Amino acid sequence: MTREKLFEEITEIFRDVFDDDSLVIVDETNADDIEDWDSLEHINLVVAMEKRFNMKFNIKEVGELKNVGEMADLILSKMA
Repeated sequence: MTREKLFEEITEIFRDVFDDDSLVIVDETNADDIEDWDSLEHINLVVAMEKRFNMKFNIKEVGELKNVGEMADLILSKMA
């Protein structure tokens, strides 16, 4: 999967979790950029990505993520 295609799927996940079809997600997007992104929504995002991409993240991996770009890179590395 290309990074561009991955970002399309990640954007769909974000729009679904936050119920906002107008969300635009870029590499630098983080919790400060989305008003409703709190700890519960963070868990919902992680679970949704695990389901969509059929993989599991460990707590250390998730805790080290600073933004959506790092999440995309983590998913790509697990797919390789």
